[in-house]
Amino acid sequence: MRGVASAYGVGMAAVTLVLAGLAGLLHVYFFVLESVVFRTRGFRVFGVPRGDVETVAFSMLNQGFYNLFLGLGVLVGVVGSWRGWDPQGSTLVVYGCLFMVGAALVLVVARPAMARGAAIQGVLPLVALVTAGFLR
Repeated sequence: MRGVASAYGVGMAAVTLVLAGLAGLLHVYFFVLESVVFRTRGFRVFGVPRGDVETVAFSMLNQGFYNLFLGLGVLVGVVGSWRGWDPQGSTLVVYGCLFMVGAALVLVVARPAMARGAAIQGVLPLVALVTAGFLR
């Protein structure tokens, strides 16, 4: 697999950047669910009873923005690496993906019943990291 050209030689593999970009976009979508539409539709996705929506809405707002900034950081890294701004772009991609995988691990360890949610949040960045390590 050929990497994307950078000022320092060959950068990250295109497949790595695509997977990381999808993970970043997914986290931006989490922002929408947690912060923009939580009170109307998002609460159902997270299994929050209607009666508890107002109790957890502020925490979800904060979590949503956290996911927005994380997703945007990875997307900036993807664009940066694609444009040859390495090592900065690749560093943002790797750090953001590690962060996403770490959060997914915390979720599944703390509450094994959330394994599906942890997989949704963690598989794309994990595969991106694996490809980053093997496709140079």
